[in-house]
Amino acid sequence: MGDVVSSHLDESRREMITARTRDVMRQFGDLYEKQYAVALFNVVRFEIEGGGTAQTQLLHRKDPLAGHTIFSGGLFQYLEENRKWRNRFVFIPNSYAVDLYESKAAHDRMLHPKVSINCAGYKALTSMEEYMELLNSSLPEIKAKPSNAPFIKCATQFPLILWHPYARHYYFCVMTEKEQQKWHAVLQDCVRHSNNSLSEENTVQTPAFTDSVRRYRQVKGHYGTWEMMCGSPPQILANLVLETLQPELRNAIGPRLKGKLQDRQRKWMLISDAVYRQVLTQTTGQYAALVDACEAQKPSLDVRLRGDMDMLVTTKEHVIGKIRALVMPKAEQLLRSSIQPYLGSILDALMEPTSRGFAEVRDTFFKEVVEISKNSLNGGGKDKLGEQLERLSMLAFHPVKMQSGYQQMQQLNLEGLQQRFDVSSPNVFVSRAQILMREQMDNAVFTFEQLLQQALEAQGEDDLCKNIQKCQDRVIKKYDYDSSTVRKMFFREALLQIVIPYMLQQLAPSCTPELPRFQELIFEDLSRFLLVENMYEEVVLQSVSKDIMMAVKEAAVQRRHNLYRDSIVLTNSDPNLHLLEETPSVDWGAKFRSDGPDGGKEKGFRDRRKQVVSMIQLEGLPIPYESCLEVPGVELIPEEDGDVAEDDGVENEENPGPSEDPKSPDSVNQIRDLINPVVEVVLPGPEKDATNGTETTNGTITMEDGLQEEVTHVTTIVGDNINKSKSIMEQLMGSRKQKEQQDEAAVQKAIEEMEMAVQEEDSEPASEPASEPASEQETSEQTAEASDSDSQPLATDCASRNDDSGFQSPTNEAEAETITNGPDQTADPADVELLLA
Repeated sequence: MGDVVSSHLDESRREMITARTRDVMRQFGDLYEKQYAVALFNVVRFEIEGGGTAQTQLLHRKDPLAGHTIFSGGLFQYLEENRKWRNRFVFIPNSYAVDLYESKAAHDRMLHPKVSINCAGYKALTSMEEYMELLNSSLPEIKAKPSNAPFIKCATQFPLILWHPYARHYYFCVMTEKEQQKWHAVLQDCVRHSNNSLSEENTVQTPAFTDSVRRYRQVKGHYGTWEMMCGSPPQILANLVLETLQPELRNAIGPRLKGKLQDRQRKWMLISDAVYRQVLTQTTGQYAALVDACEAQKPSLDVRLRGDMDMLVTTKEHVIGKIRALVMPKAEQLLRSSIQPYLGSILDALMEPTSRGFAEVRDTFFKEVVEISKNSLNGGGKDKLGEQLERLSMLAFHPVKMQSGYQQMQQLNLEGLQQRFDVSSPNVFVSRAQILMREQMDNAVFTFEQLLQQALEAQGEDDLCKNIQKCQDRVIKKYDYDSSTVRKMFFREALLQIVIPYMLQQLAPSCTPELPRFQELIFEDLSRFLLVENMYEEVVLQSVSKDIMMAVKEAAVQRRHNLYRDSIVLTNSDPNLHLLEETPSVDWGAKFRSDGPDGGKEKGFRDRRKQVVSMIQLEGLPIPYESCLEVPGVELIPEEDGDVAEDDGVENEENPGPSEDPKSPDSVNQIRDLINPVVEVVLPGPEKDATNGTETTNGTITMEDGLQEEVTHVTTIVGDNINKSKSIMEQLMGSRKQKEQQDEAAVQKAIEEMEMAVQEEDSEPASEPASEPASEQETSEQTAEASDSDSQPLATDCASRNDDSGFQSPTNEAEAETITNGPDQTADPADVELLLA
């Protein structure tokens, strides 16, 4: 396939791609330098004037994934080089990159991965139908018919596909549906994290970058939200270049592709991936140079800003007043006619799935803490408690357990509003809400850990369950308040992202031509920090902010959304709690580690790398083809509650027979039975002076397998009715005599049947030779049966007759029951329980 890429991407076409990328980066660079100065002005002004947002109730953990990995296991990967499926070991570090290794041994030797996938911009799919639909929408006029089979034949029924509009696609598959669901959740989390690569902590570079990208697309006529605004800045810039470059290449290269439909699809994907990698390499280097140049000017710009801040603020307010006089009449008319009637419906569409998602997150946290309380109440032990608290510490980053909340947000439906307001896809809002859910869950977990740590240091471990419940109640109250604040902020941001681009697009024909004359009102020395375009957008934002704030306030009154009103301010019962944000996370494994003889070994085990999502162990599969193989340290954070029961249920459906796997004892009595097994034996006992009780003794007993076992305790249980036992023994003795008589009669009957068979054989004519072998065979079988009847015990003879006749008489059933119960039981009126050492 390398020849295909080189033949269609010759030197001239590669130079064209390089020139196009350079031109886009030059235009973007001019915008970025201007927006960088404006962003720096806003940061310095905020620092001087003060102010800020309301303090949250929950604590924030700075580096929650330090010392952890996300997932690892085995997958089947489709290799396009030889068109075959191969087993690969997949390792996902806390950077959420998907690293593919030849084997687990290669990973253990710390070799470089064969492939490292950055999931930004990808979509994780679980069906070939969905993949083909996306594939047909991105290829150069190549439309596959619904009846056409995909060019890849999946090795199993459970595929996993990573699709990207520009980059290479990756194909995996697993053996079971449960594996597919877990891997899909993990890959979705990788995509979600990689898409959110713009750091909010960088208050200058990030706003400058996002504003520059938005303005660049507005110049090209794209005002709405952009789904490919995901990943790191170089990746976003590569997407920006290919947004216009790929259609041109599609029209130029598509008609020249030869071969069958599947071959043309494969060739185009290889070409598209080669173009993407070339553009990404170029944007990475040029963006780094652009940032370095701006950062080099930052000190001098900062000095100028602080010296001219008063003049800058006064000039800005003056210019904004002039722009407001021009824009507000037109903006208010647009609001009344085209925006206000739809604010309620947009807000309802956003609030329903978002509120359900945050409620699911709350319930997930509550259930996990309740399980910890149950363990402490039932005496589960410190080791178990430490494992559960370690599992809770990574709850926010467990994609399977968080899936219930994420799925609620995936039900967001903006149909009917997308075309009106130019919303490309609701995925932008879905991803943002899911990121906020994860942040709130991690804040709740971290706050719970710090509160519990404080309680343990002050009161000890005597009332552990009570302290856990108190901390849980406090955290739930704080979570309700913070989640309400976060959701209202999310609703306002989402409404602005939907409405502002629409207003700018509608006002552009009448307002944009008037903006250059306002530039004359700004001194040249201040023009670098005050841009007329930015001030114009601020005026448009102010015109609609009041309506959006009122809509969110009205929604907060409705109890079904579980939102606090803006007038309600939760008083912090512990004002010094936020001082604990700098405190590192508690090492619960070390805190509750037992100091037994294996303490050193246990410490070494716990100090290994911890993994957030545990493995799936498939029974009955050979190790080389087993998905989700176990790695050291994963037991520290086991799978979600209930998985064991689900696995057992699946196994019982497939294999109705009893399971041979040993189960862990759950109670003290079961553990005692394993240490000191109890054997029930029936022995003859005295008819009188026999009482119930347990006596200690030193002796041995011979078991059924011939082994001698030591006896430490003998527990005697006397029957209630000895006379009844005697009558039962007499009946059993009588049935034995009756059985002997029947056996003798059966032997006599067998002899008579053989004699009759011999006579019939002598009387048969010589013209039927074919029947002679059968008669001889039948005679030999009867003779052998008679011989066996004479030589074998009566029980065997009785069983033979039952099998031959096809039924068993009531008398024989009694005899079989007597023989099954054993001879000892027939003469024993007392049960003796032996406790073996």
